[in-house]
Amino acid sequence: MNLEPDPRPRRRRGEELEAAILAAAWEQVLEGGYPAFTIDAVADRAGTSRSVIYRRWPDRESLLEATLAHGLNQGRTEVPDTGDLREDMLILLRRSNVERSTIAPLLSVFMGAYYADSGRTFADVRQQAFGERAGRTMDEILARAVSRGEADPTALTTRVRSVAVDLFRHDLLMTAKPVPDEDLVAIVDEVFLPLVRPRPESDGRIP
Repeated sequence: MNLEPDPRPRRRRGEELEAAILAAAWEQVLEGGYPAFTIDAVADRAGTSRSVIYRRWPDRESLLEATLAHGLNQGRTEVPDTGDLREDMLILLRRSNVERSTIAPLLSVFMGAYYADSGRTFADVRQQAFGERAGRTMDEILARAVSRGEADPTALTTRVRSVAVDLFRHDLLMTAKPVPDEDLVAIVDEVFLPLVRPRPESDGRIP
């Protein structure tokens, strides 16, 4: 009986092949940015052919959109639910600090040419990647906080809902490195919580 391993590479198909292509494409974005993002470069990195890629994505732009959605959705975890608004927010920002501290600055710098060519923004890319799930984490955290009386629903405007994450992203993009933990705490304690906490005349619950 011949027990020698088969030297021929196993042929990838379907979802496995598509996942391998997107993983290779994401690496290409992070290492080379938009100018180096070509069908040839992705095919070489993924160990496949141009024709295989074109059967799934008709052009460079559609492959890039799928790649960004793939990459930005990596590492997403369950919504924090500690029973305390402050702790939930700190967990959320600390997780994002770990998961996004290398990705966000790279996308900001390397994707500049793409934004200029397409007229799109990072906000557009984020919406494309997350769709209806964009902002859902904050919605869940705040809904629980309102039910516990920790947040005033009348204070939760669109700007207030996003202010903590917006400040975190600003610091991350401006410094191109992880945000110090004391700054995350300051965002929550000095800015976010004072804006969302019930005022003395309100019990913070929906009538």
